[in-house]
Amino acid sequence: MTKISRRTALTAALAATVAAQFPLAAVAQDAPAVEVKDFTLGSADAKVKMIEYASFTCPHCAHFHATNWAKLKAEYIDTGKVQFTYREVYFDRYGLWAAMIARCGGEMKYFGISDMLFDTQAEWTAGETPQQVVENLKKIGRTAGLDDAQMDACMKDKATAEAMVAMYQKNFEADGVEGTPTLFINGTKYGNMGWDELKAAIDAELAK
Repeated sequence: MTKISRRTALTAALAATVAAQFPLAAVAQDAPAVEVKDFTLGSADAKVKMIEYASFTCPHCAHFHATNWAKLKAEYIDTGKVQFTYREVYFDRYGLWAAMIARCGGEMKYFGISDMLFDTQAEWTAGETPQQVVENLKKIGRTAGLDDAQMDACMKDKATAEAMVAMYQKNFEADGVEGTPTLFINGTKYGNMGWDELKAAIDAELAK
């Protein structure tokens, strides 16, 4: 599990996002507050509600995704047994930028882009400069059908970036998250786990 230094992660992520190396558009003083949301898969009537806190730059999260996600989706989410909510954690600017690209695709493409971000984490994070990492992220976006103008607009949206970080701070403080991945299954908190453990925790809730 990757541990979170709350203040450092929060401050560094937002400060780096507005850094001159990737300029963001200024926000007007009278601009309305931006509302951002979590992305969810599965039936709202599912007996089990599961929340995952994870970062797109967290190796433990990528491993959790690689070993658990396909089975979780096929056996529990797609069958209506689990409603899954993903909550982004931002350790660094790259994780925040990756989330901005994923959100740029909207609900229809969010989880598909997320899959690519986790599956190719070692590759897109390996850029030697921030600009190269941005270009790597854009390649993922293009694969998902996003165009450069669309992605540039998303990446330069300072108000949305600030709202994302604010929601991240509010959620992890409210839920007492200390590392990633962190799971909540019907309100019970779990740390990183393998498939057998995860399956047992879900089945126990389904059996109630």
